[in-house]
Parts: sequence; C-alpha cells; structure tokens
Amino acid sequence: MRSTIAVDVAAPPELVFRLARDVERWPRLLPHYVRVNVVERPPDGSVVAEFVARRPLVPVLGLGLPVAWRSRMWSEPETMRLRFVHRGGATDGMDVTWRIEPAPSGCRISIDHDFRPRVPGWAALVDRLFTRPIAGRTLATFRDLAEAVREADKSVPVPAANQRA
Repeated sequence: MRSTIAVDVAAPPELVFRLARDVERWPRLLPHYVRVNVVERPPDGSVVAEFVARRPLVPVLGLGLPVAWRSRMWSEPETMRLRFVHRGGATDGMDVTWRIEPAPSGCRISIDHDFRPRVPGWAALVDRLFTRPIAGRTLATFRDLAEAVREADKSVPVPAANQRA
C-alpha cells in the first residue's frame, strides 16, 4: 500500500530540511515525540534509531497511545529528501520518503509511505490508525516551526517556486 500526506509551508525548503533532518532533536521540537534513541551509526552516515511517539486518542485531554518503531534513516541534501526504512516490528519493511520541494508559497513537504506487509489489510489499518495521525501532526508541527523561524527572521527569503536557494 502506498499513501502520501503533504503540507504547504511558507518558509524556504532549506530551512525545513535543516529542521527535519536531525531526528535526534525531534523530541525537543515535536511535542508528540517522546523519544528518539540512536542505537547504531553505520559508516555510510545513516542512523538506526528507535522512535516513540504518541498517537492522539483524546487530544483535548492530552491522552495518547505510545507507538514505537525502529528505523534506519538518512538524508539526501542534494534533493532535500529524508529516507526511513523500518526494521522489525509491526511496520517492518515500511519505506518512507520525505520530499521537501520549492513551491510558490515557500515549499511543500510530502511524506510517501510504501508498506507491503504479508497480512492482507494490515497496511491499511496501520496507515489509518497510526501513520496518518502521527505523520500529519509531524508535518503540521514542522510547518509551524519553520514559519515561526521565517517570521522571526525576516532576512530569510522565501525563494521563487522555480529556483533553489
């Protein structure tokens, strides 16, 4: 199963990429992330990390269900992509690609999930109950952070849609 979730951001793509690529900082930047623990640093520059995030159940009360996964992550600065491949557990093999691309308003962040488990229907259930709620909140928070940084520092230009800074 393939699914995509996206958001437009009124900030330069380079700023969003710099904020998002450092997964070790996610718990300080994203209120729904409880922990990111790097367990391995392969020589290729990637990291293998254990992630724990809260999937909101009753957002008004701040209640959430902890969701954990392990993923190998690396960034591709030349294309401003982040890549994650889930290892083990309920989402083993899920391939995730973040694309941060110039857009008229600043940039567009899209997250593609490609998940092909052996159990029929499992991918759709995981996507609906966990992937979309967590990824949607992650995108919204990175959007808000990047736009706040952009607003606070008016010297950060928003590039035209057809050029990269």
